[in-house]
Amino acid sequence: MTPRPDHLTCEVVELIGTVVARYYEEYENAAAEHSLTGAQARVLGLLAHEPMPMRRIAQRLKCEPSNVTGIVDRLETRGLVERRPDPADRRVKLAAPTDAGAATAERLRDSLDFAREPLGELSVTERTLLKELLRRMLGIAPE
Repeated sequence: MTPRPDHLTCEVVELIGTVVARYYEEYENAAAEHSLTGAQARVLGLLAHEPMPMRRIAQRLKCEPSNVTGIVDRLETRGLVERRPDPADRRVKLAAPTDAGAATAERLRDSLDFAREPLGELSVTERTLLKELLRRMLGIAPE
């Protein structure tokens, strides 16, 4: 039988859940202000970091590649994303933001105040510790 989590662990889990819910609510609202769905905004945000093939986008978003194809199609129709050959393998197509898409992703990112404002109230040491703890929880190696 698995032991019940202690009170502190339960409270931390609830707080993490609240942070995630509030982040997604703000993200959805910010996306809507740019006439995007949350999924479209997330794809655009990923592509703003680097162009990538549909399969990798799907892996990052934990969804089916066919879903990503539809999202990229809609972003492409709006002139926010383009498909281009991968220089390393011309058989592979990369989705990449257009200039308008990169600008939209930046405006979207800049409009997300929920996490940025409270984090700004933490010291650099506190933010660094929080980052290290979150990376450890996710199994990401220390930098």
